[in-house]
Amino acid sequence: MTAMDFDFTNAAGRELAGVLETGPGPVHAWAVFAHCFTCDKTSLAATRVSRALAVQGVGVLRFDFTGLGESEGAFGHGLSGDVRDVVRAAEAMAASGRAPRLLIGHSFGGAAVLAAAGALESVTAVAVIGTPFDAEHVLTHVGPALEGLAPGRRVPVSIAGRDFELGADFVEDIRSHNQLGRIAGLGRALLVLHSPLDDIVSIDNAAEIFQTARHPKSFVSLDDADHLLTRQADADYAAAVIAAWASRYLGDPGSDPVA
Repeated sequence: MTAMDFDFTNAAGRELAGVLETGPGPVHAWAVFAHCFTCDKTSLAATRVSRALAVQGVGVLRFDFTGLGESEGAFGHGLSGDVRDVVRAAEAMAASGRAPRLLIGHSFGGAAVLAAAGALESVTAVAVIGTPFDAEHVLTHVGPALEGLAPGRRVPVSIAGRDFELGADFVEDIRSHNQLGRIAGLGRALLVLHSPLDDIVSIDNAAEIFQTARHPKSFVSLDDADHLLTRQADADYAAAVIAAWASRYLGDPGSDPVA
């Protein structure tokens, strides 16, 4: 297993930190992994799924969204900022000769890749794990503190034990996105993975995504996995399913390796 730093700049010129995972054998396709809301590239799901895919011959870039982990900039630009970061990540990979054909998103990162895919011609497949159907789902985790804020004002918000500053602009951005239209017009193969026991993003979201999307589409239950895929076996299973499913759209693992 090989991991190398892969940093790039976001749309505002801030440096974003990434890690490129490759396996012991040749790389047959490249992918970008978008982590969950307020997480970073070192989350268990991001790390384990990326490494397991790398073993299967899919090289994966996992990176920190703006203002999170080791990336520069301020967190809190809503879904639009995450979408721009995914696009910039894919563009940076393409510029290095590693144009991604697969986007993978976990939780709110799944919302970002569903929204970003249409801007990336190289992408032929999208896989989402524990992803909300509507971007507004994330507002249920920031509480009422952001309601009725004056424009430009920011207030401290605690999310999963960590403190952030968010403002009315964050709420406005989240509410401005038409995920239903994006999912219906995705135009890429879609794999939806979700646990029926997910207590952060209910499996009803997976049903709505799947029903809205057009074929080719697939759904896989993650059985008793938790939302964060904290058990190694659950992350490995998700990665194995993604790799097997994506081989139809990324090229057979037995084909010639890519640069």
